[in-house]
Amino acid sequence: MSKGNDKAISKGVERSLEAILMVVDEPVNEILLAQVLEIPTESIRGYLQAMAQAYLTEERGFELREVAGGWRFYSHPESASAVERFVLEGQQAKLTQAALETLAVVAYRQPVSRARVSAIRGVNVEAVMKTLVNRGLVEESGVEGESGAILYQTTPYFLERLGIPSLAELPELAGHLPDLDALDEVLDSLTE
Repeated sequence: MSKGNDKAISKGVERSLEAILMVVDEPVNEILLAQVLEIPTESIRGYLQAMAQAYLTEERGFELREVAGGWRFYSHPESASAVERFVLEGQQAKLTQAALETLAVVAYRQPVSRARVSAIRGVNVEAVMKTLVNRGLVEESGVEGESGAILYQTTPYFLERLGIPSLAELPELAGHLPDLDALDEVLDSLTE
């Protein structure tokens, strides 16, 4: 093989690695990359290390990092303020008041049926619930035994967006709501 051919193969491997790493949601390990590209793992490691160094040398807006047993692209730390502004201000659509209220009911009463959320809010929440599901904030979590209604719960993405590790970190609502046991009795009497 000529040096020109080796260089073309090398560029092809780098291009393939970039393309794969561009679409991953979490770090991908060298073994999987080696299997997919049918190249020895040691060669993959060499390519990844060389690419990571090249991106640093070229002062790109992104970095290739080895983290959590795999490799992934990250925005460059010096670009953090621009990325933060884009994420916070560049969002296409914020949640409506109705969506926020519905999301709060699901968060505090989960798993909960759409009918129960509608009863608590006093309005039909079907369209709002679809929006929350489509945005990945709420998901189906099973079926209610008696009525067969689909139950909903919040997602890990919901916790991530709030910046909390678990639902236990949600603030207490006791001082802001009526007695929840009494509310349950009223709701149960409405559905009978």
